[in-house]
Amino acid sequence: MMTRAQQIGVVIGLAIVAALTMLRADDPGIFKLIRGVTFDEYQRLVPRSFEPMPVRVVDIDEASLREFGQWPWPRDRLALLVDRLSQMGAAAIAFDVLFAEPDRLSPRNVVREVAGVDPLLAEKLPDNDEIFAGSIAGKPVVLGFGLSNEGGYRPPVKAGFAFTGESPVSAPPFLSASTPLRPQLEANAAGLGHISLNPGNPSPVVRAVPLFLTDGEQLYPNLAIEALRVAQGVSTYVLSGAPDRAGVMTSAKIGDFVVPLTAAGELWLYVTPDRAERYISARQVIAGAGASPDVAAAVNGSIIFVGTSAAGLQDIRVTALGENVPGVSLHAQAVEQILSGQFLSRPDWADGLEILVIAVLGCLLVVVTTFVSPAVALICGLLITAMALVASWLSFLYAGLLFDPLAPIISGSITHFAATSFRILVIDRERRAVRRAFGHYLSPSLLHRIEHTRDALRLGGDDRELTVMFVDVRNFTEISERLAPAEVVRFLNTLLDALSRHVVANEGTLDKFIGDSIMAFWNAPIDVTDHATKAVRAALAMRETLTELNAGDAFGFGPGQQVGIGIGIHTGLACVGNMGAKTRFNYSAVGDAVNVAARIESCCKEVGFDILISDSTAKLVQTMALVEAGAIPLKGKSSRTKILAVVGNERVAASREFAALDIVHRQLIQALHSHSRNTRKLVGTAKLRAAQVIGGLTEFYQRISARTDHFRDVSEDIEKNAAD
Repeated sequence: MMTRAQQIGVVIGLAIVAALTMLRADDPGIFKLIRGVTFDEYQRLVPRSFEPMPVRVVDIDEASLREFGQWPWPRDRLALLVDRLSQMGAAAIAFDVLFAEPDRLSPRNVVREVAGVDPLLAEKLPDNDEIFAGSIAGKPVVLGFGLSNEGGYRPPVKAGFAFTGESPVSAPPFLSASTPLRPQLEANAAGLGHISLNPGNPSPVVRAVPLFLTDGEQLYPNLAIEALRVAQGVSTYVLSGAPDRAGVMTSAKIGDFVVPLTAAGELWLYVTPDRAERYISARQVIAGAGASPDVAAAVNGSIIFVGTSAAGLQDIRVTALGENVPGVSLHAQAVEQILSGQFLSRPDWADGLEILVIAVLGCLLVVVTTFVSPAVALICGLLITAMALVASWLSFLYAGLLFDPLAPIISGSITHFAATSFRILVIDRERRAVRRAFGHYLSPSLLHRIEHTRDALRLGGDDRELTVMFVDVRNFTEISERLAPAEVVRFLNTLLDALSRHVVANEGTLDKFIGDSIMAFWNAPIDVTDHATKAVRAALAMRETLTELNAGDAFGFGPGQQVGIGIGIHTGLACVGNMGAKTRFNYSAVGDAVNVAARIESCCKEVGFDILISDSTAKLVQTMALVEAGAIPLKGKSSRTKILAVVGNERVAASREFAALDIVHRQLIQALHSHSRNTRKLVGTAKLRAAQVIGGLTEFYQRISARTDHFRDVSEDIEKNAAD
């Protein structure tokens, strides 16, 4: 069941996902820019391979300008260019040049500007526009027109259009006006096409070329497909629209070639690196000696685009590969791409798919970030990122499909960051509170288990088996009487700090400090395996630590002044949980098990040994070195409780010295049960054996003769106590 904080986190996360989804649906400019850059990188990784195609660019390059003079050239020279190309068998000749003004270098126009020349004489001189118009008449020549923001002129359309599906006439970019061509050139051209590569697009990179423009009633082809149409000798474009929606283009059929288009009638350019094999210098075509056989062979049967690469003529564009190329070469590459059949496509449903991915993956990230650890959420986010990149890349590589991976990734990152931040600030506040509350009482490993175990810590009382320990300083009243109050505090801090560390180190819970006493327990707030063993090990470690403190005079009492402790341990059922008032409470344990452990600790002085455990604890630590200490009546208990002294750990229990002591001790216990006269002798022998194991047993055996009642008729009392 979700906590209130988690519910709030999910609501906020879903609100962020909804906002990002709507933002992507609106598709702002930054998303388009990122999408374009991503697709550019794909092409740079795997550009279209250059293959020899019947497409060439006759380049009015720097060498041609040096040989024939600056641009614009007189149009009779362009007529010569057309004648030469036609004679060499060009399938189509397309000019990426505007012929909107009269040729100012025409003899007729030059003479008219000379003062005093008879106008009749000027009329008899040749006109270059007429020469050029006569040259292109009857030849497969396509002229280009540009877009204009003035006037309302629109060129004639040399081809027909046929539609399948709903009408796509309103789909392409809008043509408000164009630059008018010279009338005789316009009339004699076999085709007319617009030369704009990316109208209305602020990006300097040419990624998609509109193959058509529209004025709302008529469609106008671009230069590349008009050249392809003329080269094939076909008269009609067959355009496919959406079957149920007007204003959408899906493909165009140009003779034998079908071209997939965007909804706006654009062709995604899949470009090759710029290659010298694509170009023929114009001077090689119109040289006085005629073209070489290699040039003639390259022109024969090819679609020829005439344009310029000269830097001063400012027709340089940027491709998706980051190269600066002449604009005319992009028209040529568009035709090459169509002839090769290698297309890039961004389906109409790509936007919808990307929006859906943002919504679905965003919701998934919100849920994962809210309910699992931040590390797992981060791994899921990285996997989603990798999957989006791989899916997008494979779609491009094998199907030529363009899917944007970055919009879902960026949206997912924002969602993950927001959800994680909320979790850190709000949801994990509960975990930090638990850590602050228990950091002083639990071991780091135990605290880690509490944090990562669902329902490991439940507020309120909980009945469970605990191993409870009480530690008390022997003769504390006497010690405190000879010390100043500040010295007493310093003494207790030194001792209790050193001893309590062993509780935490053995996965125990420090309950409280009561003056000179420590209360601790094991197996709460979460299960601790072998809790009885860990409690006994903590007691043995306390014994060793105290020995070291005394040896090093850590308390400053001087040589011979030894501090002693008593430790009582019992395993039994207790109630553990948060106890107290609503505004102030402690995590503690109460019950009979706690009382028994406290009473056993108080018996240490009477028994004469520092670590005593109950029989229920002893049954759980049988590998330890234990000796029976009798059955002692405890305050508040109707029957006596069997206790045992902890001599040492498993290593001590396995030693030959302890084995010898254990034999003598068992004989002594039997003698005490049977009132044997051999008791005193056995006590002496036990002291000798004990001295080889641990020095603390000497007092234990000195007092054992005075406690004979603790070893008589104990079986019935123990059974009665167990039944209670």
